[in-house]
Amino acid sequence: MRRALTVSAAVAALALPLSAAPAASAAPADPPPADRITIDVLTVNGSGCRAGTAAVATASDNTAFTVTYSDYLAQAGGASGPTEFRKNCQISMQVHVPQGFTYAIAGADYRGFAHLADGASGMERASYYHQGMAQTTPVSHTVQGVYSDNWQFSDRTPVSELVFKPCGVDRNFNINTELRVLKGTSDPAETSFMAFDSTDGSVKTTYHFEWKRCPGV
Repeated sequence: MRRALTVSAAVAALALPLSAAPAASAAPADPPPADRITIDVLTVNGSGCRAGTAAVATASDNTAFTVTYSDYLAQAGGASGPTEFRKNCQISMQVHVPQGFTYAIAGADYRGFAHLADGASGMERASYYHQGMAQTTPVSHTVQGVYSDNWQFSDRTPVSELVFKPCGVDRNFNINTELRVLKGTSDPAETSFMAFDSTDGSVKTTYHFEWKRCPGV
């Protein structure tokens, strides 16, 4: 059984003490800076992203960056090992932006492939945050079996709730993701899985920038 799946949900704002939180603005977004941004990946840790299996790239128009995984799969049932039902990944990166600009993450599009037997389920869970700031409330999405197809979930943050990296301060940006598969009432002999990559390896997770000029620029 094959069926398309697209779900949209609002991401909770970064919860910060009032004294530490940068002011959120509902004003129209500034255009992206003309100079290219660069991203340095500092650390990649987790059972879902062994060394060399995750890559980060920026969009040519500075509107987003993508994360590509090549071996990020959780599975249960059949001959699956006892710890394979859950996989996770933590990526810490340094986003270099042109002087006079700062950014927030306005939303994210998560994509992958799932094959779930009748009675099984798969869950995708994600959060992200600037170093030294509170983590976004993790947002979870669930796929129910029977299912065998690509999946996509899109999370968006309301403009009034965006939290920007403080101007003039170097803060690493951190992404936490998780995949979990539960065999539930499915036949124990059947293997169910959920992956952050597709059958052709072309699927990417996309994080969308919101830009703002720093005061006095």
